[in-house]
Amino acid sequence: MSGQVGVVGGSLVVGGVAAQVKQAIANLAAHLAGEGAGLTNVVKTTVFLADIGDFATMNEAYVAAFGDHRPARSAFAVAALPLGAAVEIEAWAFSPR
Repeated sequence: MSGQVGVVGGSLVVGGVAAQVKQAIANLAAHLAGEGAGLTNVVKTTVFLADIGDFATMNEAYVAAFGDHRPARSAFAVAALPLGAAVEIEAWAFSPR
């Protein structure tokens, strides 16, 4: 799945990195649901951070959003993200049909 940022109605959510992570994962979940899958089908994510110093905050929100499911993950700092986002998350999911 293509990268998702913490956007609702075309605007970034307020509340910083944690809020953006929560919303980005909610956006992933919504797209997955449209394909008959869910977050438990995610096998790998890539997290892009505008500031690698936000890793700990991102990680806390990420773990809370995924719960006990722990897909493989990598995280990178990047120069900029769409809409000035602090975080973008892309995912690979597998759902046998």
